[in-house]
Amino acid sequence: MIEPDPLIVSKARVLKAMAHPSRLLMMEALAEGEKCVCELQALVGSDLSTVSKHLSLMKTAGLLANRREGLFVYYRLRVPSILRFFDCVNAVLADQNKYSTIQPNDSLHCETSPLMLSLSPRRKRVQVNHGK
Repeated sequence: MIEPDPLIVSKARVLKAMAHPSRLLMMEALAEGEKCVCELQALVGSDLSTVSKHLSLMKTAGLLANRREGLFVYYRLRVPSILRFFDCVNAVLADQNKYSTIQPNDSLHCETSPLMLSLSPRRKRVQVNHGK
């Protein structure tokens, strides 16, 4: 078996660290700014040990940074632009949605950082309507 490229392995580690509904919810909340562990615990409704494990995993993957203030620990996104990745995920979901404005032959596009690959060449920008 061929040894995988270390960069590919690192990318997979970051994606795995995001791959849980509670973690995604916490990341989206942290887009608004720094939050205390107790706020994140209330947000996801899990016990403290579970939330701490999620936060530790995301910190180890490089997604989060933290600081201690007295008895409280505050987390923030280490690289806030990571949330632009969700634009790509939303584009994939929109393509699967029968109510999408994307036509079958349209290519998908998402805004990405220079470190990320786009889904395909630009042709049409994806508009997602969440029924609001």
